[in-house]
Order: sequence, then C-alpha cells, then structure tokens
Amino acid sequence: MSCCAPGSEMALGFDPNGRADEILLASRTVGDGIRQSDLSVPGIHCGGCIHRIEAALNALPGVESARVNLSSKRAAIRWTSDRPPPLIETLQNIGYEAHLYDAKADGKDTTLAELIRALAVAGFAASNIMLLSVSIWSGADPATRDLFHWLSALIALPALAYSGRVFFRSAWSVLRHGHTNMDVPISIGVCLAFGLSLYETLHHGSHAYFDASISLLFFLLIGRTLDHLMRERARTAVKGLARLAARGALVQRADGMRDYLAVDEIAPGMTILLTAGERVPVDARVVSGQSDIDRSLLSGESEPVPARDGTLLQAGTLNLTGPLTIVATAGANGSFLAEMMRLMEAAESGRSSYRRIADRAARLYAPVVHSVALLTCIGWWIATGDVHRAITVAIAVLIITCPCALGLAVPMVQVVAARRLFELGILLKDGGALERLAEVDAVVFDKTGTLTLGQPRLLDANAIDPVALNIAATMAARSRHPYSRALAAMPAADLPALSATDVSELPGAGMETNIGPHVYRLGRPEWALDSATMHAHVANVVLARDGRLLAGFAFEDRLRDGARDAIAALSRDGFAVEILSGDREETVRRIANDLGAHHLAEVSPGGKVDRVTAIEASGRKVLMVGDGLNDAPALAAAHASMAPASAADVGRNAADLVFLHESLNAVPQAIGIAKAAARLVQQNLGLAIVYNIVAVPVAVLGYVTPLLAAVAMSSSSVIVIANALRLRGARRARPVRRAASVVVASPIAGRT
Repeated sequence: MSCCAPGSEMALGFDPNGRADEILLASRTVGDGIRQSDLSVPGIHCGGCIHRIEAALNALPGVESARVNLSSKRAAIRWTSDRPPPLIETLQNIGYEAHLYDAKADGKDTTLAELIRALAVAGFAASNIMLLSVSIWSGADPATRDLFHWLSALIALPALAYSGRVFFRSAWSVLRHGHTNMDVPISIGVCLAFGLSLYETLHHGSHAYFDASISLLFFLLIGRTLDHLMRERARTAVKGLARLAARGALVQRADGMRDYLAVDEIAPGMTILLTAGERVPVDARVVSGQSDIDRSLLSGESEPVPARDGTLLQAGTLNLTGPLTIVATAGANGSFLAEMMRLMEAAESGRSSYRRIADRAARLYAPVVHSVALLTCIGWWIATGDVHRAITVAIAVLIITCPCALGLAVPMVQVVAARRLFELGILLKDGGALERLAEVDAVVFDKTGTLTLGQPRLLDANAIDPVALNIAATMAARSRHPYSRALAAMPAADLPALSATDVSELPGAGMETNIGPHVYRLGRPEWALDSATMHAHVANVVLARDGRLLAGFAFEDRLRDGARDAIAALSRDGFAVEILSGDREETVRRIANDLGAHHLAEVSPGGKVDRVTAIEASGRKVLMVGDGLNDAPALAAAHASMAPASAADVGRNAADLVFLHESLNAVPQAIGIAKAAARLVQQNLGLAIVYNIVAVPVAVLGYVTPLLAAVAMSSSSVIVIANALRLRGARRARPVRRAASVVVASPIAGRT
C-alpha cells in the first residue's frame, strides 16, 4: 500500500515457488545475463513510497537495479540470479501489495472511479453538516444544538468511514510495518477532529467539528483527484501507443495451416499474413507482396511509403493498400512499439538532483510534522490550560503541514514534460536526463545518419568492376552501416554466389572476411590498404584484397530535414556546435561549411569519446546527437544525448532521448522544453517551500482552524499542479538564449 494511493489490488495468490516461476516466465532478457521483471504496485503515490520500494528491492541479493514509475505505479526490477528474488514478498513486507504488470489490463481507471465516489460522498455529507452548523452558529438553544450535533455525527460517521478509507488504508498499511507517510498525519488529524467533536457532543459541549473533519476530507479528495487526473492525462500518450498495438495476427504454419494467434504468442521467424487495413503486430520483414505503409507514428509524415520484398516494418505501422506476407523479426515485447512504450513510461523514473532533494524533504516531513504537532499541543496546554484548544491547534498543524505540494513539485513537471516532448515526436528515457539537457551549452552532431539521413547512394556504380561490386555487396549484407546498406542494395551481378565466412566488423573501420586464401577488407582506406597502396585521392570507402586496392566507392547523402534550421537556431542562441565524423575530410568539410559549423573529420569511435571528454573538461556540458554503433560510447560519455529512431539498437539504448521524426528541429525543441521544465521545477520547489515557511508558524500560533488548514494544504497542491501544466503551452519551444552575441561556426572547445 502507499502513502496516499486510494486503492490496492491483491497480490498473486499462489505458493512462493509458483510465484517465482510466474515472475521468471513474465520477465525478459535485457542483456549480459540480466533479466527484467515489471510489477504493478497500485499503492505508490509519493516520493516516500518510491524511496522505500526502491531501497527494499535494491537490497535483495541478485537485484541490479530497481526503478519506480510514479504515474504508471510500476516497478521495473533488473536481476541476475538464476531464480527471481522474492520481489512480491518483499513489497508485501513493507506494506505494498503487488502483482505482475500487464499493460493491456490498464484499461478501466478504477482508482479514479473510487476517488470520484469518495469525493461525492464527502461533498454531500459536508454540505449537509454545514447547513446544520449554520443553524447552531445562528444561536440555537442547547437542546436544538445537541440534536443537530447528533444529526451531524450520524451523517459524518459513514462519510468518514467511506471517504476516509482512501487515507486510512494507506496510513494503516505503512504503520503496521513500522513506517510512516504523508497520509498518517492526515488520518490522525481527521480522526482527532471527529473524536473531539464526538466527545463534545456526548458532554453537551457548545463546539463540535464534524463539519471541519468531513470538509477536510472533501478538500483533500479534491486535491487527490486532481493529482490523479493530471497524471492520467499526462500518461495518455503511453496509452495511445498501447492502443496502436495489434491484438493478434493470422500466422501461416509450415504445414500450410493458418492460425490466428494473440500478439504475445508470435515468435521471431513466424510467417504472418497481413491484409490491407491491419496494423503490423510485431517488427517484421516483407517476404512477398506490395503495399503502402503509413509510418506517421514513427516519422510524423502522413505520406505513405512503399513496402516490397525485403522492407523492414515496425510494429504499430499501418498496412494501407495491399496484402503482405511478412516474417516476424522480434516478439511483441521486443518490438519497436514496445520499446517506445517502455521509454515513455521510464521518463518519470529518473532521479534528478531536484527530485532527490524533494524526496528527501518529503521523507523527513512525517516525523517532523508529528513532533511539531505534539510540541504544539503540549505548549498550548501549558500556556492556556485548555486541552480542547490545544488539540484543535495540533490538528490544524498536522493537516496544514502535509508535504503533498513538495512531493508533487518535481514529478508533475517531469510527467508533463515527457508528454510535451512526445507530442513533438521525442521520447524521454529518463527524468534525470531532462535536467541534464537543460544544462547543456554545447551540441556535438555525428554526420552520417544524424545530420544526414544515413541513406547514401552509390555514385558511378556502372564504372565499378562487377566482380568487385559483387564481393563488396556480399560483405556489406552483414552490416547495418548506411554505406553497407547502400552497397547491399545494388542489383546482383550475374556472377556465381560467393561464400564469405566469418565476416567481422570493426566499428569505425570496416568489415573483414576470408574468401578462399585471400583476406578482403571493406571500409576506410587507411585501415583496408597497406601503406604502399594508400594514396591521397582514394575514395572514402574501398574494397581491398590482401591490402591491395580492388575498387573505390563514392557516396552521396542528403541532409536531414531541419538540419540547417536546427544548427542556425542553436548557434543563434549561444550554443557552440561541432560536427564529429569518421568520414573523410573533404566530405565532412563540405557539409560543415554548408551548415556553418566547426568540424572534425576521420574521427574514430574512441576519438569521439576523447573529443567529448575534452570539451567537457574545458567547462562546457555537451549534448551528443548521434546514431549507430560508432556513436554509442560518445553518447554515453556526453552530459546528455539524443538519437534518431532510425539509430541502431545500441545507439537508442545509449541515448537519453530518441526523436521519432525525421527533422533535426527536435534538438532545439527538446532543449527548449528542458529549460522551461527546469524553470518550472525551481518555481514549484520555491512555492512549496514558501508555503511551508508561512503555513507552519501560522498554524502553530493558532490562527488556522482545521477546515482552513485543509483548504490551504489542498490549494498548495493544486497550485503546484497548475504551474506544471503551463509547460503544455510551449507549442513551439525553443532554447532560451544564453548570450546576446551571435555564434556561428565557432570552435566548440572555446568559450562563446
């Protein structure tokens, strides 16, 4: 259970060994012997919950990491042991029910329905009790006053039991496991207000606070419901992706029979019959048929693209015009659509420094609030001798100091920012990356596949020896490098098929294989050719046999849409811009001069890391934008990183953000959103701190009733949420200018 969550679900009801088997079957391999299990923990609501869950799970033997997503109430645990650790049992021991996460079961919002029902009951009861209280305040005689107090108690008791369970359930769950949370002081305050009122009623007192206790619940539930609604609205992007996933597909078996299988049952290698109008269920390759494909989900472009034999299709794209026979290349959990959903859901799980500060403060609040309320009660009792007054002031302190606003200050901005970025076609993988992105002052671009589309075209193919071209195409078919794909796509020469075995690829250099007694190399001239053959005018890609030149290949590639505008905007706003590329000097210089950026050519993957490290050593913070195997080390070394959706898997995994559209305008847009989010986080933290600085002394001095305390606390949460939602208005976000001077083509290592 949680600090504040209104509902929970029962954990899986089977023996521990069966539970471990279930978790093992539901887990997926993420590489290097590491598996990941996803659990739904409905009771998560605040930073304190996140800290306790992550601390408990990370302490288990074999657990590599545990990250909690506040919006989806999901815990992602990576573990390395042969058997799953006792994940669900551990969460139960600290007061949180859990079960295996199922994205498809996330349909009906039962939490919102429960909150609305509780809010309606509390509102109805509060309004009726308030009417009775008005009569008492108007000067009712003692008999009438006692009657109205008893009527108020009869209305308040069932309302308190029904609407208050949202908070009581959470508070009791953590208390019985020796913990505390923000719902504990709320529950104590409500119960004390009701108990004090009941005591006054039994003793024919003139004051009762049934209206305050139920109105307190009403205002608290308003804040809780708004919080839930805003989180759900921010998560509609992820739910929209889930709706794009096909539920199943018609699979053709080897014996010719056809079965309709659920998408989770489709395995790599299965043959799928896809009719017009159907969505691609999993990542697949076309083996027969022709059609047009709607890829707007990935590219943002509404114009269909043709699909024919050999075309790779991503899950979620729409087959428009004709039937296709496709072969699955990945399962449902490994598809590109599933990866995008995981990236979106991971965005809020990051631990930025702002969020760590807010979480630590929220964790300290519960014991501090209890201590302050107790001391306030004792102080007022000693000062006035009025126990009734002392308890009333202590109740107000308990209520007004609940750190809901502080707990919402950072995650609400991260959730809204992740949604805003998604609307612009950018996936944020880590909430901490949002803060790092706001700090960058230098941007480094890879060339091939980043500044350019990575779809080069071979020049003068007719002038190349067909035998050499056939060998090069055979080797290139084993690589995903853009130049290799261009070579592999060349029409096959009318020559015998080659038997190239043990083709190996050296990132940043090229490919090597043995054909007969000879060693063939396809790649950079300085790597493929011996010193005697190497000369200044050789092409940027060569085919060599035993170090001797067989053929040279020249390519041309077009710039990615928005490349000029993006670099111009970054330079204009004071960001130093540099191009790092492994291509030859002439090719890189031509593009750099066209774009107006500093450049370095013929840089190896290790050289890119060294250059990024050198830039950061000079005092700058670098955003690296690149794709592919060659850029992964530099992406990991940079302060923040971005990659296009067309990047290789290793490039997408290494990057902090992935942009789905073709345009490079995503780079300045992402920086603009990040800077706006940083400002809103600072404002929210400031609002929460100022609220508590003002509210605590006022409550301790007795100037606030429990009812006013409830209104003030709920208002602070609503203000923080509303401030975070201002980020949604950034329709054309651009980076904030760092300097008034214009910087174009300045060396990135220098200060601008």
